[in-house]
Amino acid sequence: MTQEELDALMDGGFEEEEVAILEEEQVEDKEVEKKEVEYLEENLPPKATKDNKIVNQLDQVSQDSEKKATEIFDKLDGISEYVSTVEEKSNSIISILEENSFLFGKLSSHFDEIETFKTFYEKNNMAIQTVKDIVEKSQMSNDEIMNIMDTMQYQDIHRQKIERVVNVMRSLLKYMNTLFGSDIKDEERVSSAQHIIGDKDSGEVVTAEDIEALLENFGKK
Repeated sequence: MTQEELDALMDGGFEEEEVAILEEEQVEDKEVEKKEVEYLEENLPPKATKDNKIVNQLDQVSQDSEKKATEIFDKLDGISEYVSTVEEKSNSIISILEENSFLFGKLSSHFDEIETFKTFYEKNNMAIQTVKDIVEKSQMSNDEIMNIMDTMQYQDIHRQKIERVVNVMRSLLKYMNTLFGSDIKDEERVSSAQHIIGDKDSGEVVTAEDIEALLENFGKK
């Protein structure tokens, strides 16, 4: 019951039935408010900690992303160097095999009766083709590594987008702090009113016991 309702009661503006209705409404209001409080307690987000602060988490994601991307680039660069080494050494082997093939080809043409020269000539040619296939696969591997590096550039773009969001959020935070800031220190402030006229369930609201005591005093007069 509010102060206005109490004033009306003192002026004789309420009957006993009306008082009972007001008390019932007060109980219903308390139940509704209790349910609202319970709902808020169940649905409130978790308290702000180091593990769930938004900007802190985005900063962590950005830093981890940059760190892992750098590690991946380093590993890909190392693999590319290994592949280039394989290709270089394979080309050296091809040069030697081609010389051998040329030699056994001449020997085979001059000495048809010696089957060994022809056999080694054919084996060298097969070896040359095999090593050439290795060189081709190495080149394809290097091309794929370059494609992966190009794709990884998008990871850096995503990191930059996250950092841009962080910068906007930090700017908003600074603006809000400035907007709601004050030059008056908390200890210098006057005590703030906890309840105002019209509030329910506050120190200014008359309880059922207060009403009964008031009616009892009226009966004694």
